[in-house]
Amino acid sequence: MSARIIDGKKLSAQIKEDVAQRVQALQQKHGIQAGLTVVLVGEDPASQVYVRNKGLACEAAGLKSEIIRLPADTTETKLLALITRLNQDSSVHGILVQLPLPAHLDEHKVIETIAPHKDVDGFHVSNAGMLMTGKPLFAPCTPYGVMKMLESENVTLRGAEAVIVGASNIVGKPMAMLLLAAGATVTLCNSKTRDLAAQTRRADVLVAAVGRPGIITGDMVKPGAVVIDVGINRGADGKLCGDVDFASASAVASAITPVPGGVGPMTIAMLLVNTLEAAERSANISL
Repeated sequence: MSARIIDGKKLSAQIKEDVAQRVQALQQKHGIQAGLTVVLVGEDPASQVYVRNKGLACEAAGLKSEIIRLPADTTETKLLALITRLNQDSSVHGILVQLPLPAHLDEHKVIETIAPHKDVDGFHVSNAGMLMTGKPLFAPCTPYGVMKMLESENVTLRGAEAVIVGASNIVGKPMAMLLLAAGATVTLCNSKTRDLAAQTRRADVLVAAVGRPGIITGDMVKPGAVVIDVGINRGADGKLCGDVDFASASAVASAITPVPGGVGPMTIAMLLVNTLEAAERSANISL
């Protein structure tokens, strides 16, 4: 078996095109330009790349994009005051504080300061709770993107066995909630899971999101499974790679996402969708 490649670049381009049309319609009919403000504290190289890519994607789709860069020694008081100001700014529909933050800043306190209706990352405890009830205001972008990929492949989730490797608040836990809401039977694995391979071999849908290169090998994949690789790692050769050993897994799976070019582009696409929906809600447009 040679797995079908789930092309995140192609799907994200389609989603961005739809967003651009809706952004234009919102501006023409309601005079509202959807706007995202990203706050970057410090000079983490990876974060700078992510923030730049988010800004470029916003501009390409017609969204107003602002990047506020703060020095690494910014005080928590100053950062929280900035977020409060952005909460009160009606031209800002989405607020994103790029993680990780410098060690002296309390990430939880910072995220909880963002107004839930502007929390386009979906990390605020209010939005996490709404996701738990099956009625999210915003779904976190990466799991949201994975669901769109599964939808594009017409993957039947109702009654399917879904196994997630990685239990983070950003990917693993919200991924489990979204799959549960779609009717899947979900197993959420973590670093202490015994006999991980026994769990993954049951999966009709396997999501790897643990941040360990090649932790999932072909002999851990059920024949015909759909494999979603969320991991982005730097291999010994300097090249990007995922949590899944692509060569061996693609020989067993029915469909698989590549790294790069799989889930990554979808994360940014769904950030645009969340920002647009925040702007549409500000205009009382039913979603």
